Amino acid sequence: MTAPTLPAPAATVPAGSLRPVLRTLAILACLPYIVLKVVWVAGGRLGIPDGSVLLDHPTMMGVANGVSVLADAVVVLLALLLTRPWGLRVRAWPLLFPLWAAIGLIAPIMTAYPAQLAVSLLGGDGGGSSEPPHAPFLDAWVFPVVYGGFILQGLSLGTLFVLYARDRWGRVWSGRLRELPAGAGTPWLRAAAVTGAVLALGPATLCFLWASGSTTGLSAGLAAAYDSDRAVVDAVRGIFLLVAAVAVLLLVLRRPGGLRVRTVLGVSWVASGAAGCWGAYMTLVSLLPATEAGKGPAGLMVTAYAGEMITGFLLAGCLARVLGRRSAAT
Repeated sequence: MTAPTLPAPAATVPAGSLRPVLRTLAILACLPYIVLKVVWVAGGRLGIPDGSVLLDHPTMMGVANGVSVLADAVVVLLALLLTRPWGLRVRAWPLLFPLWAAIGLIAPIMTAYPAQLAVSLLGGDGGGSSEPPHAPFLDAWVFPVVYGGFILQGLSLGTLFVLYARDRWGRVWSGRLRELPAGAGTPWLRAAAVTGAVLALGPATLCFLWASGSTTGLSAGLAAAYDSDRAVVDAVRGIFLLVAAVAVLLLVLRRPGGLRVRTVLGVSWVASGAAGCWGAYMTLVSLLPATEAGKGPAGLMVTAYAGEMITGFLLAGCLARVLGRRSAAT
């Protein structure tokens, strides 16, 4: 499918003090994560306690940490791109995909980590670390530092993107759903959206089952180590899947007509990115050797991750098509 053309950008980035502040905040929020990863790639053990499973697979962890550094460096590049004049000359779709992925990866962390802390305060058996007490993984201070940085990245980068998109493509997301062009909901597009919604039910159901205490599809090791932190993460994944399915369906069907395009579009953007990118990440992780014996994902878990990924990318494709039709109409 050929990528649709979005409207031409303005000549300059509007002046103001908010964007430089948000850009600086986004870049500074990346530093703790980048520094930790660089230290680990170099062989340091800052924040890694004795006995951590991270020490058992140095080569695999080195590659993973190197990729993580590059991924967070992309956030720095995006923060610059969204606030500098040269960023307005970047073609739309090479810009939108990494933003969709970055926001999709950060959004579940922004949602799940505060929820984990709240559950822990209420007496949950986790602690915001996603690891049981008997299995040392990272020092306790690493999680609030890194996840706090992710949350700041999400807030600052997300706000910068909204400001950028408003200035560059404000006409595309204005108005109500009833004002979307009728051609945006072609039969094959409606079929694709319905297919994505149906596919979302499988992995979402498994996520909610695991969060409620079911061990269906879990390996014996994962079932034994399952705690409130993992339950929160699975519940959040399931919610994002269902929200993505519903939001994209509303967008494609243009119902109810009174809803604002920007609201449904924003929710579709974030939720489809969360489903597609976290599904892809978990699928990749599930294919790597397990760091602890007996705690590798079972076949049904891998299938759920793959289904989550396929659903997110299919719904994002529907979203892209609607955006292209609306762009052509405006």
